[in-house]
Amino acid sequence: MWLVVGLGNPGREYAGNRHNVGFEVVAELAARAKAPPLREKFGAEIGEATIRGDRVLLCKPMEFMNVSGQSVARVAKFWKIAPESIIVVHDDLDLPFGRLKLGAGGGHGGQNGVRSVIADLGSADFLRVRFGIGRPAPGGDAANYVLSDFSRAEQKELPELRSVAADAVEEILANGLPAAMNRFNVKKNEKNEKSQKKSDKPVRSGDAQ
Repeated sequence: MWLVVGLGNPGREYAGNRHNVGFEVVAELAARAKAPPLREKFGAEIGEATIRGDRVLLCKPMEFMNVSGQSVARVAKFWKIAPESIIVVHDDLDLPFGRLKLGAGGGHGGQNGVRSVIADLGSADFLRVRFGIGRPAPGGDAANYVLSDFSRAEQKELPELRSVAADAVEEILANGLPAAMNRFNVKKNEKNEKSQKKSDKPVRSGDAQ
């Protein structure tokens, strides 16, 4: 069984914040899988789903970001899920808006939710899907920035980017982390270059046009 955790802050007032993009990706996965409504247990909203043939527990910690690891640890302990079978989706200030970076292990990078998960699990060996939110303008406060809503321009792109992040989680489940990293740890301009190279290939006789 896999545990997929989306990090965020509980409460309607935080719903559209940059810090809550992990919640949004979990919601996308639940909708795709036609999962029943998440239920509250162990300080989190959790629910089971079948994704790409795997049994998956979806989790949104309902404790604030800096202590969200407490509920993650309770859920993991109850279902006996090892850190290597946990995927945490979270926002990341160090990546440009919309850029994804997948990996496993390592430090918390200043993300308080990840810091809490590492501390309460007693391990950093879980998988990460980092969703770039960019940084505030020079002189801007990072804490205020993550607790503010996406800009109007960003909100227009967000549904597609959220869908891509859900694709990344599904790819990990279906084909493993290395395959998912090869597919999604790519900059936007690199993706465009690859698409351009494909379109530049000559069309052979008989090929569809």
